[in-house]
Formats: sequence, C-alpha cells, structure tokens
Amino acid sequence: MACFIVPATEAIVTTIAAKVLAKKEMNTEIHHEGSSEIIEKTGFSRKLNWLNNMLWGGSALLALEHVWHGEVVPWFPFLTAAADAADRAEMFHEMATVGVSMAALVTVTWGIMVLVSSRLEKRATKTATQKN
Repeated sequence: MACFIVPATEAIVTTIAAKVLAKKEMNTEIHHEGSSEIIEKTGFSRKLNWLNNMLWGGSALLALEHVWHGEVVPWFPFLTAAADAADRAEMFHEMATVGVSMAALVTVTWGIMVLVSSRLEKRATKTATQKN
C-alpha cells in the first residue's frame, strides 16, 4: 500500500545529508614519495550517494508497482488505503513493518558495501606504501 514511503523518506534525508557533506569535503589524495601512483579515497558523500541511488531506485520501482495495482491514484488522497480509517491502520502497519524492514535491509547492504570499499582502499594504500 504505502511501504515505498519509508525508503523514499530515508532517501530524502540522505540526499540532503550527502549534499551538505559534499560541500564540506574535498577529495583526499595521498602522494607517495618516489612513486607516481596516486591513491584517491572515496569521500563519504559519494558513498552516501550509493545509498541514495539504491533507495530512490527501490522506492521508484515500488511506487510504480503500487500504481500498477491501483493502490496509488492521481487524485486525493493519492493512496487508496488513506480513504478509510480501517484501511489507514493497515497501511500504517505495513509502513511500520514492511517499509522499515526494506529500508533497513537496503541500509545494511549499503553498510557492507562501504566496509568492503574501505578495506579495498586500505589495501591499495598499504600496497602503494610497500612498493616504495
């Protein structure tokens, strides 16, 4: 019914955070003496954009699926479940269970991606320093 609203809300928050962080950070380059190799670390705002892309894409696909099944309509109140009080309670329950679990799963998956990326960056830095 409205489970896509939770990841979309998280996407809005993380998009704003990524834009604020992007203004504050600059690319960090590590130059190794005696080496022409430059290792560029991925900024956190770029990693946060990975999460944004995952959340926006998933929310868009879910919204499209809900439109396809007639649960989202182009007239007020836009969500067919919001018209009736009993359906509204069911909609909020779905948002609290399915929506939150989907957003959490996407965020955990992104966290794993960030950990792997950080380990690969550390390995590249270590390899570059050992070459000297």
